[in-house]
Amino acid sequence: MQKLTITFPGSQGPLSGLLERSNEHSTTVVLFAHCFTCGKDFIAATRISKALVELGFAVFRFDFTGLGNSSGDFANTNFSSNVEDLVAAADYLADHFQAPSLLIGHSLGGAAILKAAGHIPSAKAVVTLAAPADAAHVKHLFQCDLPTIEQQGEAEVSLAGRPFKIKKQFIDDLDQQDTSHISELKKALLVMHSPVDGTVSIKEAEKIYVAAKHPKSFVSLDHANHLLTRAEDAAYAAKVIATWSEKFLDAPVNALPTKQAIPSGQVRVSEIDHQFQCDVQTTDHQWLADEPVKVGGGNSGPDPYQHLLASLGACTVMTLRMYANLKNIPLTNSIVTLSHGREHGADCQACDEEHPKVDVISRTIHFEGELTDEQVNKLLVIADKCPVHRTLHNKIEVRTGLLKD
Repeated sequence: MQKLTITFPGSQGPLSGLLERSNEHSTTVVLFAHCFTCGKDFIAATRISKALVELGFAVFRFDFTGLGNSSGDFANTNFSSNVEDLVAAADYLADHFQAPSLLIGHSLGGAAILKAAGHIPSAKAVVTLAAPADAAHVKHLFQCDLPTIEQQGEAEVSLAGRPFKIKKQFIDDLDQQDTSHISELKKALLVMHSPVDGTVSIKEAEKIYVAAKHPKSFVSLDHANHLLTRAEDAAYAAKVIATWSEKFLDAPVNALPTKQAIPSGQVRVSEIDHQFQCDVQTTDHQWLADEPVKVGGGNSGPDPYQHLLASLGACTVMTLRMYANLKNIPLTNSIVTLSHGREHGADCQACDEEHPKVDVISRTIHFEGELTDEQVNKLLVIADKCPVHRTLHNKIEVRTGLLKD
């Protein structure tokens, strides 16, 4: 299992998140919202996420503003800011990994995920676990403190044995929420709730289900408590979610096709989703290629030009290492950063069709180690001699043929 600690911008500052996946090819990304005042490391969130990862999903969960390792003051947050944090998390995933296609929310996190879903276009399915239909339901947790909050503007309340400051703006924000967005969801919905939930009544699940339009499903979490603290309850929930969601997601979990026998020296590329996602196979390896979400892809793998830059960068680093080892140069590390763009030729005057743009690859190399100026200069010369560099500078002829059945 791979675990990536991620910091991303939220509604009031940097937020701390955790992306878990079985490997880099996990193609179905889940955005998980934890319960009120909990955190990404709460037992229910941890167990359900782990179970989903074992089933092939990539799961991203994070601490809302002012909780856990995230910055900000909890007293200044409210339900609306939680929704903003969820949308920010989805945007970050879309830009840096892959946009989430499945949204899961536990307790008040379920109410927030229902509200945020309309602002996350990549999401195809939504799951609520022990969630209230109306965010204002959470007020019953500090009902006795409401008069103080109303009169003094704030009060310190005890939630799950921990002190939290609740301000009037939090209550006012809750009172402005409704359930109209549930009927406008336009995504597949799975409502999961326990009939013995003592914190959020199963009647709340009924309200969500009645308000939602098809496709919608309900699954009872028999004998489970509100926080799903029993491992078997979390595992059951994860298995149901995985099976239910397959019908609604564009690509199946772990969407890599079966590995084929590829002759040595060849690369085989084939379509997966018939959009932009491609399966790339060599004799020993298999990976994904894709395009960013903004151009219609799923961002599940590097795009073609990123593959090209990676080829040059890897070849440069390998060539430098071979030379440094051969010449006993104390090079401890080399880091190559590349980018691709198009520029008008140096002789361009009018920049018209007679003077087309040329492709430019910018390559920056950083050396680490106690190196002399002479050694650095020699390494820079060697970098230009890497095989891929020379191939790109040679005249290249691509011959295309048709493989008949």
